[in-house]
Amino acid sequence: MEYRRLGKTGLRVSEISLGSWLTTAGYVEKENAEASIHKAFDLGINFFDTANVYMRGEAEKVVGGVLKDYQRDSYVLATKAFWPMGDGPNDRGLSRKHVIEQCNASLQRLGLDYVDIFYCHRYDKETPLEETLRAIDDLIRHGKVLYAGVSEWTAEQISEAVHLADKKLLDRIVVSQPQYNMFERYIEKEVIPVSEKHGIGQVVWSPLAQGVLTGKYKIGEEAPKGSRAADENSKKAISGHLTDEKLQKVERLKRVASENGISVAQLALAWILSQENVSSAIVGASSPGQLEETAKASGIKLSTDALESIESILQN
Repeated sequence: MEYRRLGKTGLRVSEISLGSWLTTAGYVEKENAEASIHKAFDLGINFFDTANVYMRGEAEKVVGGVLKDYQRDSYVLATKAFWPMGDGPNDRGLSRKHVIEQCNASLQRLGLDYVDIFYCHRYDKETPLEETLRAIDDLIRHGKVLYAGVSEWTAEQISEAVHLADKKLLDRIVVSQPQYNMFERYIEKEVIPVSEKHGIGQVVWSPLAQGVLTGKYKIGEEAPKGSRAADENSKKAISGHLTDEKLQKVERLKRVASENGISVAQLALAWILSQENVSSAIVGASSPGQLEETAKASGIKLSTDALESIESILQN
């Protein structure tokens, strides 16, 4: 496993990180979820991602339950707040009340004194940005959070937050968590340039397009048993990628992967990691073996010819 700096900070994270959105607390067996976290440590993965909203706190409990077996300084852990955690009028968003209460609740579920990264899970148009940034700055000053991040914020929103933090002498955002894969490349136009300017790194989710870029789905065939597309809980998230056009591209990408002696999933991850502004790619794992395969993408350097072949396929 190779490691990269998180943006321009001194924190080093594994190129492949383990998430818990679709693979923890209800979507896969608890035993497999726990075993995958243990396998991650064996593979050198030191970066783990979760959120309060994943199964309304249950994912945090599973992750925290396993991490208690490891020294706190041996891993980097991220959680988030924004989405509804209850039916009350203040049970959502990025108000000072919700941010601080949810951070405290997450720490309790995780069984920890602090998290390394705390993300604003989306942008809150109903709360003044300064209120949110001050709340997170206070959490950092109290030692409950080490670094601030955002998820799915636009380049304009990121830029505004950086300038406001500088003006008010608040801790800056250091990491952005957008969706990024061969089929979803919207961050290349504005988010990455703005992030590079301000020393912000990308920790990307859905790098394998919900599993489509593993090559397991075929045109005209039923989804494999046990896959996300065959699961009632998760198939909605993947349906947009299961088009004939995208599946045809995956078949062509398989040939490029074969020429390079790697799997198409490893090719897709190596392609993402060829982007210097990416600090880590978050993968899911329904079993330890699956994680072992994707972790091998770390350190793969694609040639110029391979990158050009990939671009030709994606743009066709």
